[in-house]
Amino acid sequence: MAPATNQDTLDQLVSILDLEELDLNLFRGRTPKEDRIRVFGGQVAGQALVAAGRTVGEGTVHSLHAYFLRPGDPSIPILYQVDRIRDGKSFTTRRVVAIQHGHAIFNLSASFQREESGLEHQIAMPEAPDPESLPSFKERTEPYLAKAPPELRRWLMRERPIDVRHVDPGDYLAPQKRAPRQLVWIRADGRLPDSPLLHACVVAYASDMTLMDTATLPHAIAFFDGRFQMASLDHAMWFHRRFRADEWLLYAQESPTAAGGRGFTTGTLFRGDGTLVASVAQEGLIRERRPPG
Repeated sequence: MAPATNQDTLDQLVSILDLEELDLNLFRGRTPKEDRIRVFGGQVAGQALVAAGRTVGEGTVHSLHAYFLRPGDPSIPILYQVDRIRDGKSFTTRRVVAIQHGHAIFNLSASFQREESGLEHQIAMPEAPDPESLPSFKERTEPYLAKAPPELRRWLMRERPIDVRHVDPGDYLAPQKRAPRQLVWIRADGRLPDSPLLHACVVAYASDMTLMDTATLPHAIAFFDGRFQMASLDHAMWFHRRFRADEWLLYAQESPTAAGGRGFTTGTLFRGDGTLVASVAQEGLIRERRPPG
């Protein structure tokens, strides 16, 4: 069998986001066959946003707020129950609960707005090198394969639907303490259909990929460091302007604080022309494991 191409892997993501409608306001999503102990949080957020959007007649998503309640089981489908909270003249609100084993594992509130004009301003995009001048994920991680432990090696070799290029990458195995900020170029690694909702869902998926890492930078925590338990707790996004997820977006991230076993990080996403298209905020669990006894 021929190896999967980047477009094949992206098409698999699009398929994962194409939920099965079981009944009115009830959808079923599946998880790709990957070596994971829990479902990737970005997948659940993206699928929940798809479920919400499928019940909206007019308008595009402008914000979402979500909580990760339990780890998702990758061996079974996820049910998404949509509550049509409000259909207004300008704004439409939906609540989505993701369910497995009879329990809620995730909930999301999303708001959709009919397009309108208004005041305009934005912060400037940070200076960053052209993404095509930066090494791809495979090029950057290849030197680690020989010395990485098996779990990290499998993670590094996994095919990915999102092309991620760090402007100033750290060392996966021996990181140094640094300021809690980073710049990352992201884009879907192939071509996507022309659906604004799908592009928003793909960016929601991708936005969970590097964000929590920013909060670990001042503490030099290596990937798969067994001393820490890490998981996304909540996630919020605001969509300001139109964009394509299969074109480069600069993801500028900063972690203002970490406390109470949690790290807080914010992010802004810019099109290549400098236009600010989305903002993100997330808090994640970064709990130091105590030795038994």
